[in-house]
Amino acid sequence: MEPINLTAEEQKQIEELVEKLFSLLEISGTFTVQPNDETVEIAMETEDTGIIIGYHGEVLESLQLILSLAIAKKIGRFVRISVEVDGYKKNRTDYLQKLAIQAKEKALAENKEQVLFSLKSWERRAIHLFLQNDEEVVSESTGEGRDRVLVIKPKE
Repeated sequence: MEPINLTAEEQKQIEELVEKLFSLLEISGTFTVQPNDETVEIAMETEDTGIIIGYHGEVLESLQLILSLAIAKKIGRFVRISVEVDGYKKNRTDYLQKLAIQAKEKALAENKEQVLFSLKSWERRAIHLFLQNDEEVVSESTGEGRDRVLVIKPKE
């Protein structure tokens, strides 16, 4: 995937839009906007962490989608938005990597695919990226909508 490059004007438009949205939601705090390889990372520090993250990250996931769509409309192209609130996603990613290692070890020990349920799309993506160069197992997502699961199985 090609790295995201933002013009100074696009960066400014994104920052203004994020600031306006958080103001409308009456969420106070500070944030930075930083493009990286595949996403535009919005890192936020706030006392309203629980409100932004929501139950199991559901509000956070919705917020990312809304921001992605609003930003795409504003700058004229789609960019994937990732919102990091007080280290929530980093901590969750660390947990997901441990979960992936456990599922990998079990898949290899039993020579049988392991299914991980109830993961959000970004969580499945994090595990796919973590295992993408693994020489012993492969990961794939199957199913539709809320029934979508991540499968880790030994390479043939």
